[in-house]
Amino acid sequence: MDSYAWIEFFLGSDKGKKVFEILSSVDEILTPDLVLAEIGRKYIREGVDEKTAIERLKFIEENSVILCINSELSVEGAMAYIELLSKAKSEGKNKPSLTDSVLLAISRKYTAKIVTGDEIFKGINEVIFI
Repeated sequence: MDSYAWIEFFLGSDKGKKVFEILSSVDEILTPDLVLAEIGRKYIREGVDEKTAIERLKFIEENSVILCINSELSVEGAMAYIELLSKAKSEGKNKPSLTDSVLLAISRKYTAKIVTGDEIFKGINEVIFI
């Protein structure tokens, strides 16, 4: 799960409803620890109260497997970054984030799909685009 998808889920937007449908239909949800940090930063930066931010992050922890970044994923993430950067340059898009590259590496390692609406992932096989 990408930060984008979790945030839409909590907003209850149309995209968030799609995320809910996807989550309801799978056996296991994987969320990188970097996604938790990214969501926490976004909520606090945007003035969401600390209690709400913690509640939402705990919800994610309770409803998905939190994957910690290790040396193998770090290297695979670096290779995925190079791939995403090349794609972004050719399409005139913004540079990928560290989290984007780790998500792509995790999706490949675990044969999982990335649930996101982030434009950097558009057209990538490992993605369910919302």
